[in-house]
Amino acid sequence: MQIPYELILGWRYTRAGRTTRRNGFISFISGVSMLGIGLGVAALIIVLSVMNGFQKEVRDRMLGVISHIEVFAPNGGALPDPQKTLAEIKANPQVVGAATFIGAQALLARGEDMKGTMVRGIDPALEGQVTDLAVQLKNTAFPKLVSGGFGVILGGELARSLGVREGDTVTLIAPSGQITPAGVLPRLKQMTVVGTFDSGHFEYDSALVMMHQDDAAKIFRLEGPTGIRIKLKDLHQAREVALELSKSLSGDLLIRDWTRQNKNWFTAVELEKRMMFIILTLIVAVAAFNLVSTLVMTVTDKRADIAILRTLGASPKSIMGIFMVQGAMVGVIGTFSGLLLGLGIAVNIDVIVPALEHLLNASFLPKDIYLISRMPSDPQYADIMPIVVISLVLAFLATIYPSWRASRVNPAEALRYE
Repeated sequence: MQIPYELILGWRYTRAGRTTRRNGFISFISGVSMLGIGLGVAALIIVLSVMNGFQKEVRDRMLGVISHIEVFAPNGGALPDPQKTLAEIKANPQVVGAATFIGAQALLARGEDMKGTMVRGIDPALEGQVTDLAVQLKNTAFPKLVSGGFGVILGGELARSLGVREGDTVTLIAPSGQITPAGVLPRLKQMTVVGTFDSGHFEYDSALVMMHQDDAAKIFRLEGPTGIRIKLKDLHQAREVALELSKSLSGDLLIRDWTRQNKNWFTAVELEKRMMFIILTLIVAVAAFNLVSTLVMTVTDKRADIAILRTLGASPKSIMGIFMVQGAMVGVIGTFSGLLLGLGIAVNIDVIVPALEHLLNASFLPKDIYLISRMPSDPQYADIMPIVVISLVLAFLATIYPSWRASRVNPAEALRYE
């Protein structure tokens, strides 16, 4: 099969041109255009991969404490029939674990220090089915959570802010008071700290208190659990499963999946990713439109060649095709070079960053500040494909005007001074 001469000449103009100083300069700026596109694409891939990695890291730490879906009674009351609701939930094929709980808010006091807390009454035997944190505490603090023992497990930050450790006592103050002849008095209960946990998520480490479900029911005067926490096979199916459960569960119940529990945080992350994508795409756009100046200079330099081709019978469409091939080659080579570079760095960033830290004797992610010591990265196909497509489209658009100018060159004018 014969290769079109437009393709041959376009490729020759892209890679050749060292016979004169002027042609050498044109080849140099073609290379700079490729490099600019490549670096822009690579930067976009690396930044979005790192942002995905941080999002995944925070999400995993968050889901180590919370469940994928929560079913709870309205107004914070007890579930009307928890065992029936539990059976209906487990009938869903996506559910791999479910556990009842009591959720409430209270104050925790130690001396003059007082903190607002989220109290979670759990069944230690079932909690491991719904959270990863429970698996970590299964053989340490959970055996000390016994019904009637009134023990509590505190988040590490909460324990440090109150200045308590295992074995100390704290005072739990329930929100609903006790009516006495002297008026309404708050209900107080002395609790023993039987353990602490560090999930890596500040919101829960600084406010969550876990205790036995029976003890929570006595303190908050509830007849049973206020909700059921659910773990799914696929956490990304949480919204769909929540919708299915809303139709299949009997009774007036509220359902909330993990994406709605932290909706503001996930919305902020998605907005930040979108803005970073737009900003870094502008870098790719600037590099792509450098092709305009490159091709304009090439057209000016090759006016005599264009005139000769026209006199030999080449049509304006063919001349335009030659320079569009040249611009497209620069765009394709630059884009895929950036793709390989970006993926190479994103996939191996856990090796590259420690090497740079060792070389510069610096720590980019101090663990005491960021709670992680490595740079996370998660390249995703859904991010990479739009980057490649946008880069190629911008490069193609940048070739149209210079190529059109080349097709309008008048052979007689071009050869007048040759």
